[in-house]
Amino acid sequence: QVQLVESGGGLVQPGGSLRLSCAASGSILSINAMGWYRQAPGKQRELVVTITSGGSTNYADSVKGRFTITRDNAKNTVYLQMNSLKPEETAVYYCNADVSYYSARGNYTNDFWGQGTQVTVSS
Repeated sequence: QVQLVESGGGLVQPGGSLRLSCAASGSILSINAMGWYRQAPGKQRELVVTITSGGSTNYADSVKGRFTITRDNAKNTVYLQMNSLKPEETAVYYCNADVSYYSARGNYTNDFWGQGTQVTVSS
């Protein structure tokens, strides 16, 4: 099937930067939208940003101007550059992708999630 593997999380001071990566692998035919979501302790998972295969983006208002999503279609990889991080943005960040893939039973399109990567913003 399809796997999404995130990397790049960690501990950063307020005002600092981190870059997350998410690589998709498996029996991929094409990847439609990709994106990042986050879930803080005790809160619901929320959208951070999405990007279509054509490069159109949709950012949450709270991250506009500080976060930048980019995508390398040849590598099936999406990146999230996060600048000016705030303590309240401490969360597990999840990669999401809408993927068309093939299997022995035929071709399908499904939504896939990565395992999540912890981002902690603290002094």
